[in-house]
Amino acid sequence: MFYYLLKYVLLGPLLRLVFRPRIEGLEHVPAEGAAIVAGNHLSFSDHFLMPAILKRRITFLAKAEYFTGPGVKGRLTAFFFRSAGQIPVDRSGKDAGQAAIREGLGVLSKGELLGIYPEGTRSHDGRLYKGKVGVAVMALKAGVPVVPCAMIGTFEAQPPGKVVPRLHPVAIRFGEALDFSRYEGMEKEKAVLRAVTDEIMYAILALSEQEYVDRYAADVKAEVTAARQRRFRRSQQS
Repeated sequence: MFYYLLKYVLLGPLLRLVFRPRIEGLEHVPAEGAAIVAGNHLSFSDHFLMPAILKRRITFLAKAEYFTGPGVKGRLTAFFFRSAGQIPVDRSGKDAGQAAIREGLGVLSKGELLGIYPEGTRSHDGRLYKGKVGVAVMALKAGVPVVPCAMIGTFEAQPPGKVVPRLHPVAIRFGEALDFSRYEGMEKEKAVLRAVTDEIMYAILALSEQEYVDRYAADVKAEVTAARQRRFRRSQQS
């Protein structure tokens, strides 16, 4: 109930007014039945813009930190994300990927839309990074189509660290649904999972026209952070 209140009354109209997103290819999103919408991830606002323009409810897998904040603010944040159709997933530990897959398959088993960012984290520099294979596992196990989606302009509207978005043209593009039924029963084959994931990422790339980096975003982020820390320590010693 609160999801639709946010979508049609509280948040959705405000987002459409502020961002005025241009929507392309919305007809590619199935009107019914389970499907995965796989997109690039450039901004915190991505979580809310896509649900605001889709005709159907969509559930995203979100990092657990959004749901575990302390105090009243933390509880309100958790309530907001749950109401907005987000499912918490613990991204730490060796079983994090399996937990995400279980949650995602649960959504798909109910015939619903599942939103996934295959990169696993927001892009820190606006480029598109290598996709993780969890999206392929879910697509093959559930036997559902994958609709590629590109968020365009949200990085400029709300780059990392910026709380209040600024006015900037935004577009949301959906591509034709990808059918992977030819790989049925092969969800344990690593080469197949990599091939399916890369096909999804290339479809997103064609829509977004971003620069592509054949590395995981989390690894590059860690290197950037470590380099900054080294520079800071050197500046403190000089």
